[in-house]
Amino acid sequence: MKILVVGSGGREHALVWKINQSPRVEKIYCAPGNAGIEKMAKCVDIGATDIDKLLEFALAKKIDLTVVGPEASLVEGIVDRFEENGLRIFGPSKAASILEGSKVFTKEFLAKYNIPTAEFKVFTTSSKAKAYIKKCGAPIVVKADGLAAGKGVIVASTIEEANEAVDMILKDKAFGSAGNTILVEACLKGEEASFIAFTDGKTVLPLPSSQDHKAIFENDKGPNTGGMGAYSPAPIVTPEISKYVMEKVMLPTVQGMASEGRPFKGMLYAGLMIDGDSINVLEFNCRFGDPEAQPLLMRLKTDIVDILDAAIDGKLDSIALEVDPRPTVCVVLAAGGYPGEYRKGLPIRGLKKAAKVPGVMVFHAGTANKDGDTVSNGGRVLGVTAIGDDLKNAIDASYRAVDCIEWEGCYCRRDIGAKAMKRFQKDAKKPLVGILMGSDSDLPVMKAAADFFKEMGISYEMTVASAHRTPEKAMNYARSAQERGLKIIIAGAGMAAHLAGVISSHTDLPVIGIPLDASPLQGMDALLATVQMPPGIPVATMAIGKAGAKNGAVLAARILALENPEIASRLVAFRENMVQEVEEKAKRVEEC
Repeated sequence: MKILVVGSGGREHALVWKINQSPRVEKIYCAPGNAGIEKMAKCVDIGATDIDKLLEFALAKKIDLTVVGPEASLVEGIVDRFEENGLRIFGPSKAASILEGSKVFTKEFLAKYNIPTAEFKVFTTSSKAKAYIKKCGAPIVVKADGLAAGKGVIVASTIEEANEAVDMILKDKAFGSAGNTILVEACLKGEEASFIAFTDGKTVLPLPSSQDHKAIFENDKGPNTGGMGAYSPAPIVTPEISKYVMEKVMLPTVQGMASEGRPFKGMLYAGLMIDGDSINVLEFNCRFGDPEAQPLLMRLKTDIVDILDAAIDGKLDSIALEVDPRPTVCVVLAAGGYPGEYRKGLPIRGLKKAAKVPGVMVFHAGTANKDGDTVSNGGRVLGVTAIGDDLKNAIDASYRAVDCIEWEGCYCRRDIGAKAMKRFQKDAKKPLVGILMGSDSDLPVMKAAADFFKEMGISYEMTVASAHRTPEKAMNYARSAQERGLKIIIAGAGMAAHLAGVISSHTDLPVIGIPLDASPLQGMDALLATVQMPPGIPVATMAIGKAGAKNGAVLAARILALENPEIASRLVAFRENMVQEVEEKAKRVEEC
């Protein structure tokens, strides 16, 4: 296949990088591309919104698939023009791209289809907007209706700041015609997250969660930018929230757009504000986020060309996404002065050294080649992206690579991923697994489970409760476990081994039973007793003794990993270590 990628930023470099991994691809073109992209694709000197020239090029080169990166091209109608000429192209039509092209349309659409969002009013005159702001008070949000490269949203902490934002947009035309109409909306509290999915107009196939960092300075201070960094997954998006967003936001949006006669095919990106159980839509984008695309595509293992083809053909329900469980982090290196005025053409040093940091890919955004050197050519210049066994390792790797790179005035935020780390550290203090045993004499065996949890960084609690001697304690432990935050209980007991069954009958959590050697039958009695639970009282059963205790912990970790990418990535490393240990043993035997 011959593929054309439209755009020149970090998102497009990440797309080219991922597309280049497909065995189906013969040649990649990128228009206009950048200094990093040209190392794996043929860059073509055509602007991303010059649709006539892009169409002419695609027809001349007999391009099999075009992938559109920037929103401006989509809002201009590139998909419609290409399809009218019989070309396959991935992205929403001009009519569907209005979800990003007009914030007024989107807010009215959200209200019409009962999709949760902040209260708002629409204005075309500054006097009425200011009167409304005075009535509502601050903090309050002022938005330009049209496209403003991610900078047309002003979160005003005072009424004076809000009035200045109104004048800047409506009177001073800071964003041109994009500011002919403005939105004034309630300022929502909470933590932002990005929920991005492929859709063919019927099926919605979500990528892992991610979180962007819009503000220029640490701790989300200063003016908004196009994005100073991102990471995936975002722990603020729990499995329960993900399910809610699919049911209450993504699917209703796709169905609503179809009802409006604007069927949506492409990337659907919901910017969310999450505050406990309150989830609201801040905005929609009609393309991959930038910089979210970089960490997300690094985690994607499924052939992206297969996904894009299926979306175009309305067959996305045939695709199952395979995602690397390890977290990824992207730190954006920006030009000094961005998002205001900044210099271009400055030589960038250290790119080769940064690329040697394990797990790192340096995606180019605003770069160009000048006399054989890579130079800065935009506000956001590079997206240094890393994958790690856990979030901390990914963050550390990304910043190690960042510290290799320099040019005059370059700048980055040093707190990318910090919110997630705080959440992980807070969650790490809460026990996820309860280890229960009938007697303290069982501790040497059950410690094998505890040791494995320590190795995996999984919090646990451990106590003694007897099914026979302290039945009330055992029942209360089981009944209160879920409320206390436990996800799984491991119960070890010998002889009749009633403890696991008693626990299972008083909780809906998974229970893993560990048979212990406590009789002349060497644990076989406990094994059989644990296996033979009555219908409706399930207990997973392990081997007898320490091996069973460790395997019980491994099974518990695998269950937890279904919802916790950090644990999932540690299990990957654990499995790789086992393989290495076996290979080392084999080597020692072979040397004898």
